[in-house]
Amino acid sequence: MSPEGFDIRGRLGEVAPRPRRKRVVLADRRRTRQVARTIMELEEQNSVGEVLVTSLVKAQLRSALVLTGVVVAVLFGLPVLFWAVPSIGDLEVLGVRLPWLLLGVLIYPFLVLIGYLCTRRAERHERDFLDMVEK
Repeated sequence: MSPEGFDIRGRLGEVAPRPRRKRVVLADRRRTRQVARTIMELEEQNSVGEVLVTSLVKAQLRSALVLTGVVVAVLFGLPVLFWAVPSIGDLEVLGVRLPWLLLGVLIYPFLVLIGYLCTRRAERHERDFLDMVEK
């Protein structure tokens, strides 16, 4: 009987061969050296690290400026639209005039959505940066 309580003999009373051991590798050591070297280059701010950090900063700035442009266009566009076409300002929805509804109530969910999108884009840029550093 084996230590687990099971008989390891075959049909004819022969001992069954033990399965071969498999080596389990949890981490690739060659890759960690390369990642450590890249992280060291980032900390030293040499040419490679500088290019990587600059690309991250540019990507984050670009996405922030795009979303800022959307917010500015909406926040300044709606009052200009109501000034240019006064008949739109006279419309009522659920007893509330449209300008009050859009600029006083619905602008807040819009700003929360923009904040959420900005955070998601920043996290995506950081993930891409880390993937590039780890390669």
